[in-house]
Amino acid sequence: MSDYVLQTEDVAIYYGGVKAVDGVSLTLERGQIRGLIGPNGAGKSTLIDAITGRRGLTRGKVILGGEDVSRLDVVERRKRGLSRSFQRTSVFAQMKVYQQIELASYKAGTSDPGADAREVLYELSLSDVDHAVAADLGYGEQRRLDLAIALVGQPSVLLLDEPMAGLSVTESLNLAQHLKALTSRRNVSVLLVEHDMDVVFGISDVITVFELGRVIAAGTPAEVRADPRVREAYLGSAA
Repeated sequence: MSDYVLQTEDVAIYYGGVKAVDGVSLTLERGQIRGLIGPNGAGKSTLIDAITGRRGLTRGKVILGGEDVSRLDVVERRKRGLSRSFQRTSVFAQMKVYQQIELASYKAGTSDPGADAREVLYELSLSDVDHAVAADLGYGEQRRLDLAIALVGQPSVLLLDEPMAGLSVTESLNLAQHLKALTSRRNVSVLLVEHDMDVVFGISDVITVFELGRVIAAGTPAEVRADPRVREAYLGSAA
């Protein structure tokens, strides 16, 4: 039996006659990175919201670590190991880096928030700026701070919604390298929504492709890249 840490079963979210997400089933194994790609409006971020509990389901289930969490709120899912970041950086501009990570760790219920914060700072190469206020950081450092805040409390699953948005090529590669290393060091699983195709195909173990709220393809990066439906619906137009 596969070691699934996250599953969605026939998840659907309808707004009146609009099917934002329509019957999506996917799995995430321990230590795996699954990329989610598709055109704008395909339903990727809506699915992330549904998994975290920010949006209610029209039908279907979200299963975390073997437990059906579909009826649990955002806080309860976070306590069970489900964490996320957002498209826009959510750091406090005038708060010091270390304080933000320690506070996030405390809110996540960690037994030793200080130690947890120091460990995450080191892993994301933020130790040298731990006493700087976030407003003084470069944008790439702020995105790493976002990731650090999501990483505290030893989550089993990270849901990342366009973490590379606004980054330069060099900054994107740097963050991608940190992300790939984290999956092995912390055995954390990642569901990654990202428009940077070089990043997605470079670090994902498997990729799921969305169009109009439905999955049109899934597989390894090589399998997805070769799929004619994907090339027609997305890769070809993005190239």
